[in-house]
Amino acid sequence: MAKIRLYIAASLDGFIARENGSLDWLNDLPNPDQLDYGYGTFISEIDTVLMGRKTYEEILGFGVEWPYSDCTSYVVSSSEELKISTPNTKQLMNIDLPALEGLKAQSRADVWLVGGGSLISTFLDLKAIDEIMLCVIPVILGSGIPLFPLNSKETALELKSTEAYSSGAVMLTYTKK
Repeated sequence: MAKIRLYIAASLDGFIARENGSLDWLNDLPNPDQLDYGYGTFISEIDTVLMGRKTYEEILGFGVEWPYSDCTSYVVSSSEELKISTPNTKQLMNIDLPALEGLKAQSRADVWLVGGGSLISTFLDLKAIDEIMLCVIPVILGSGIPLFPLNSKETALELKSTEAYSSGAVMLTYTKK
């Protein structure tokens, strides 16, 4: 059965975006070796993506072609005003274990929990994240949208691997115990 995997970057002080949702600090990381931080391998193992409404709208704001057209995408939002404008994308009104088991059963590959912080917290509360790939970026933002909101449930993880990159970023891969 498919696994639910979180692949995400965070600042050294634990933020996934600035308070306004901007990810500009990720583009400021020098990358002379054109590293993809394992993304190419990771995305080849995914056929379903899950994200919150704010993350969906942030991606749409990039002004690029929808990057997940080869996947089935789900936007988790209870808003009846949500407008889906991307191919192969559906709205998921709420998250619970039966819904997640259904998504995993339908997937031929793994499921990517794209973000954001509130949705990640919900998945942690449900003990539904099988693997976390966290790329720690060597920058301190001081404030922003936290990777794990303060109300996240205590979760024990097992370190699977670490990889340090020439840019100073470090990929930490954890699995649930």
